[in-house]
Amino acid sequence: MNSIFTIQTLKNVFISLIKKIITKKKFDNLLIEKEKSRVVSQNEIKTVGVITSQSLSKWGNIQEEVEKILKVQNVKFFSFLDVSKKYKSSLNHFSDKSFNWQGEIQQTELLRFLEEPFDLLIGYFNKKNTFIESAVLHSKATFKVGISEVNQKLYDMEIVEIPSNIKNFLIELKKYLILLNKIKN
Repeated sequence: MNSIFTIQTLKNVFISLIKKIITKKKFDNLLIEKEKSRVVSQNEIKTVGVITSQSLSKWGNIQEEVEKILKVQNVKFFSFLDVSKKYKSSLNHFSDKSFNWQGEIQQTELLRFLEEPFDLLIGYFNKKNTFIESAVLHSKATFKVGISEVNQKLYDMEIVEIPSNIKNFLIELKKYLILLNKIKN
């Protein structure tokens, strides 16, 4: 029984690694393509989406903080989960299982979220992750902001902040959005 479990575990790790490599290659090609045609929106922020990782969600209620500090309503939220084989998709979560072998997103709820033309998308994650970065890249948001040193090519603006300081990140973001006339004071 132990050797069967080990073989199955190795098989799952191998499958996950191959999927990650293919998704990364597709991501890199799409990033180059999107960089050439990037246009930064000048629109005022009325709709906000947040993509984060499960590990950063533990620091507080990001959605509630965004609504309070940026003074916007109905912030939509999606979180990446590192999960086991038994993962089932849910309304506000995705995983590597949300991507097929060609690196394409196959989870309907995530696709709907990414198709929304948010005025602002906040990528609130601080570690490179092919699947989260791919989701940010595929988003139809017109202005994207994230934590610095993850992947500057994804964002129109980056904020330097320790991830556990959600409030400080959002206060700094608000200052820049006011300067850019994207929100009112």
